[in-house]
Amino acid sequence: MRTAIFGGTFDPIHSAHLIVAHEAAEAFGLDRVLFIPAGNPPHKEAGASYEHRFRMVELACAADPRFEPSRIEEGREKSYSINTIERLMAPGQSLLFIIGADAFAEIRTWYRWEDLVREVEFIVVTRPGHDYSSPAGARVHRLDTVALPVSSSEIRQEIAHGRTPPVLPPAVAGYIHEHRLYR
Repeated sequence: MRTAIFGGTFDPIHSAHLIVAHEAAEAFGLDRVLFIPAGNPPHKEAGASYEHRFRMVELACAADPRFEPSRIEEGREKSYSINTIERLMAPGQSLLFIIGADAFAEIRTWYRWEDLVREVEFIVVTRPGHDYSSPAGARVHRLDTVALPVSSSEIRQEIAHGRTPPVLPPAVAGYIHEHRLYR
C-alpha cells in the first residue's frame, strides 16, 4: 500500500488541503493519504481545540475514500514530524510526506530533520516556476499545483466577521457554525 502523510494544524481544514491531497494521490498512485492534525504544533498555536480540528478533518476526509484522519499526534507531547514517522513506519514500508514548498524550504530548522530526510520521500507542493533547495540525500517529488491562495488565518478572520468563506467544505462550514468556532 502506497501511503502519504499530510500533517498540519488544519485550523480549519479547507478545500486547498483537499485539492493538494487529491492531486498528490493521483500523481503518485497513493492508496491512502493520512491527514494528521498536530496535537501540539511546535511552530504555532492552534485556535480551535484538537478535538474540533480532528472532527473537521474527519468530515473533510469523507470526500475521498483514500483520505483517512489519524489521531497519532493527539496529546500534550510536541508534534514533531520525525516522532510521527517513527510511530507509523513498519519494516520494509516507505512513506511519502506531503509538504508545502514554504515549509520544505525551512526543513533544516526542524527537530531531527536529518533523520526525517532519511526516512521519507517528500512530495513538495509548489507553484509552477517556484524553486527551493533540497538537503543532500532528500528524495523529493515535485507536485506543481494550481496556485491556491488560501490561508487558514484569513478563513478564521472571515468567520470572526460573520462570513462563511466558500473555500470551506460544506460539512466543515456547518461544523464551525454549529460549534461557534473562531468567533
